[in-house]
Amino acid sequence: MASLPASLPRYMSHVPPRHTHHLHDLCVFPRNLSLTKQGSVRELRIATSSNQTEPLIDSTDKLSDIPLLSCSEAIEKLKQNRENYKGKQQFLAMYSSIFGGIITDAAAMVIPVDDHMVHRGHGVFDTAAIMDGYLYELDQHLDRIIRSASMAKIVLPFDRETIRRILVKTVSASKCIKGSLRYWISAGPGDFHLSPSGCYQPALYAIVIEDQSLFDSKGIKVVTSSVPIKPPRFASMKSVNYLPNVLSKMEAEEKEGLVRDGKLHGIRVDNVSVEEGKRADEMMLIGSGVLVRPVVQWDEQVIGDGKEGPISQMLLNFILEDMKSGPSSVRVPVPY
Repeated sequence: MASLPASLPRYMSHVPPRHTHHLHDLCVFPRNLSLTKQGSVRELRIATSSNQTEPLIDSTDKLSDIPLLSCSEAIEKLKQNRENYKGKQQFLAMYSSIFGGIITDAAAMVIPVDDHMVHRGHGVFDTAAIMDGYLYELDQHLDRIIRSASMAKIVLPFDRETIRRILVKTVSASKCIKGSLRYWISAGPGDFHLSPSGCYQPALYAIVIEDQSLFDSKGIKVVTSSVPIKPPRFASMKSVNYLPNVLSKMEAEEKEGLVRDGKLHGIRVDNVSVEEGKRADEMMLIGSGVLVRPVVQWDEQVIGDGKEGPISQMLLNFILEDMKSGPSSVRVPVPY
């Protein structure tokens, strides 16, 4: 194995001694990193991980080959990337308080890298489903993001009514009839310090997503995750720090299942062990991001008869009916 340059070990210097026997899990580069020396430039090649199809750094790339792009060239690159890497979700419109308006070109849907939501995770978010031209429970979700912002000590960029009007207008500009609205309130851009005192203004971002997976009722498998759940204070705040959730989901995908998540506040009325839970006749996930998704298997244990249960389907039908024909308190019309 090639010797490592002096600059690399600093990334390992803060690993506590009790975790040193897990270094192969934390730092994989001793096996995957090769170094060559050409003049004063070292070239790096990092082997592909299990979730990537392309090398992170190509050894054929020289530092001298990295272009200095103009603003127009960078925008063109953004457009090319959007064209080349289209996913299942379509991004139809975005509002940015930094822009002071709404854009419908996905290539321009960006936020400043010095926004503290990006490099410090100092931001909160929420969502609202779009069903048949109506925003479902927008006011309830808006109340929640305002509470989350207060818990995160983020000053609102606008008053509540202005934020609401911006969100409705963004959906209107998107022309989306069925999908979801996601929006963020961040400490805002300014610097790369820890404290938000250098941020010149809090920011509001919103995006309209066309994605039919929200309404999927197919049964899923779940697994018990080894990733610790968030502390209660942060679990009750819709912050952008979803790293535990991401790691749990990745672990579940490796095991071909979804992860068993935390508790639902106000629903659980008794202590239920894992073993007892696995013996349930029916199980489901409930949330604004999934609505109701029946669980047909937990780890190796089949739940019930291994099929979507009647209660899950009944609850999903109730929610869909409420989304389509519920009272005005939960359905906000979008003026397209």
